Parts: sequence; C-alpha cells; structure tokens
Amino acid sequence: MSASSNGTTAPAEPTTTTRTLLAVDGLVVGYAGAPVLDGLTIEVAAGDVVALLGANGAGKTTLLRAVSGLVPLRGGRVVLDAEDLTGLAVEDRARRGLAQVPEGRSVVAELTVEENLQLGALWRIPGRRARRAAVDELYDELEPLARRRQAYGHQLSGGERQMLALARALVSRPRVLLLDEPSLGLAPRVVAQLLGTLREAARRTGLTVLLAEQNVTSALSIADRGIVLGLGEVVADAPAAQLAADPALRHAYLGF
Repeated sequence: MSASSNGTTAPAEPTTTTRTLLAVDGLVVGYAGAPVLDGLTIEVAAGDVVALLGANGAGKTTLLRAVSGLVPLRGGRVVLDAEDLTGLAVEDRARRGLAQVPEGRSVVAELTVEENLQLGALWRIPGRRARRAAVDELYDELEPLARRRQAYGHQLSGGERQMLALARALVSRPRVLLLDEPSLGLAPRVVAQLLGTLREAARRTGLTVLLAEQNVTSALSIADRGIVLGLGEVVADAPAAQLAADPALRHAYLGF
C-alpha cells in the first residue's frame, strides 16, 4: 500500500496466491432510495479468512446480506466459484455452499443443541447417517457443545449460543462462511475461544471466511487479509499483518 496525500494509506490491489472462490462485482445495494454500497467490488480467495472492517454504517452487514441473498441488488452480481448466484434465492445459495451467521447469536431457543445442529445439517447433507456423522464431528471439535447437547437454546450462556450458531453453520460443511459481529457482547476469553475455533476450522477444512467484525485486533489476529470499508467503498485491502501495523490507516479507519 502507498500513502495518500492526506496521510492515510491508499487501497492496495488484492494479492492472492490461490483461485478466487467468492467475488462481488459492481454491487449496488440501498435502502429507502439511498445507496449503502455503490459499485463495490471485492474478491475472496479459496481458503482465506478475510476480516471485513470499518465503522458502523460502512456497509459490512449490508455486504454480507447481499452475498447471502437477504437483500435485493440494484446492480452488480455475486459469483461463487464462477457461478453467478445473483438471481438465486437464499436457500439455493445455501445449497451451493454459502452459510451465514448473522449478528445476534441466532439459534432456535426452543430446540436443544443437538436439534439445532441437525437442523443446520439438513441444508447440504443428505441422509440421516451422514448428518449424524457431521454432528458427531462437530462435537469432537467443540467439546463444550458436546457436554450441553441436550440443553435448550434458551438455557445456554451468550458464549455458548454464539458457539452453537457457528457450529450450526459449520455442520453443513459450507464452502464460504459469512459471519457478522460474532464477538458482540462476549467476554474477551470467549471471543478468543470462538475465533480460535473459526481459524482452526478454516485451517483444517479449507473453509473460506468473510468475517465482519468491530473487534479489529481480534479479527486481524486470525485473518489472512483485511478489507476496510468506508461509506460503502473499499478504502484498504491488504494482508492482515500489514493493516495491523499501519498506524495511519488504523487511526483513520479502525479506531486504534
């Protein structure tokens, strides 16, 4: 990245060493007539963990919702592994390997941990035996959930609910995981455990992750790359370590 005239760091061209798995091209999304994203273009390489950073209102959540199909596009397209998903419904995108964990620890409170995980597996894993194997695999990786498998969602702590929300997405064995503010309202110890689980899942399975997060330090600590949004535009795109070490950009856009 090079320094701009105002002392901040100008966006750098993305550098990837593997093929692009997820791309958004010229995305235009808005609410009540006002654009939130106006021609946004980014690419995410297969197997990368990408931290999506920026202040409130920068467009992070809107971008994730546009990729998963929860908000309509006014322009542009969403491409997964060279397939244009733009006209597909949310459930069809899920079947092709997109999974989203929205802000707010979304679990079904009236179902047990086990039932929540079985529900997550339904989207992409055919057959009861295969779903059982997928759930058991998650229990092996997330022992706290295994101990609570018969507890109902409303009986879990905030950290346990967020871990369950993440596990419910992972159990479907997605190709791309979209995470919106997973650390919100959690203690630092729980955040470290949760993000460590995410990093390990990506390393072990080759999962591609787009992580929108206000906790910049934690997000960059597990990310391969960071993309900083400002008012719906990309203002920086670089390796995570480079972003974390750039004081001008940190002060201008990341608040630390």
